[in-house]
Amino acid sequence: MKAIKRYLIALGGIFLSLIIMCLFLTTLYYFDLISTKTFSILKMISLIIIILVNSFILGKSSVKKGYLDGLKLGGIVSLIFLLISLISKNFDIKIFIYLIIILISSSLGSMIGINTKGVDTNSK
Repeated sequence: MKAIKRYLIALGGIFLSLIIMCLFLTTLYYFDLISTKTFSILKMISLIIIILVNSFILGKSSVKKGYLDGLKLGGIVSLIFLLISLISKNFDIKIFIYLIIILISSSLGSMIGINTKGVDTNSK
């Protein structure tokens, strides 16, 4: 039950952050403060950063094998995005690359998170 709660908190953080960031970037794009190319690049960068940060937090709460927790989280997020793209019927190679980037960034963030945990030196 604890593991499910950790993943739900991480998923909630990811989707809440994505909604806020998309609203912010769309507002900038609407008022012509950023160009179309900049808008698409910032969307991709913000997704990677949001997933890295949330998987980093998930990795800090992991006991061991943080990359597996990152892959699980990335797999869940990728599955949700894959279902959305299949329902909207616009699946192509760009979406597939997008999903691979999500998996890699979540695994990387979780590995960094588990490696930054404090080491107990008085455990002898």
